[in-house]
Amino acid sequence: MEPIRNRDFSKEWTFHTARSSGAGGQHVNKVNSKVELRFNIFESECLSQAEKNRLIENLGNKITHEGELIITSEQTRSQFRNRDNVIEKFYRHLETALAPKKPRIKTKPTKAAKEKRIEKKKHQSEKKQYRKKPDF
Repeated sequence: MEPIRNRDFSKEWTFHTARSSGAGGQHVNKVNSKVELRFNIFESECLSQAEKNRLIENLGNKITHEGELIITSEQTRSQFRNRDNVIEKFYRHLETALAPKKPRIKTKPTKAAKEKRIEKKKHQSEKKQYRKKPDF
């Protein structure tokens, strides 16, 4: 399987620009510097069906009901830098979502850890005993 960054997704991206939000004075009010990248996972020819399923499972909150992954950037004042930033974010999202998960290795608590836990419980019990009213 070839790495994600070696695949050409550029034909499947659609870009939309808009005005950035927030303070910024005259520049922000007249320039469309915010960039939004849309990528339809269902219609992608660069991804296998298994990869599509994995992306939908791992990026569920970033995907619309139509299967579009939407990523935005408005960090810089330059539309071109924001576009590069969005593309970088896209590849990062895909790499993290498609990375195989490490299996959890079960471990037993050490003897020292068990003793420490019991000591802590005893200490807590003593604290609560001192809070009680004395029994005469």
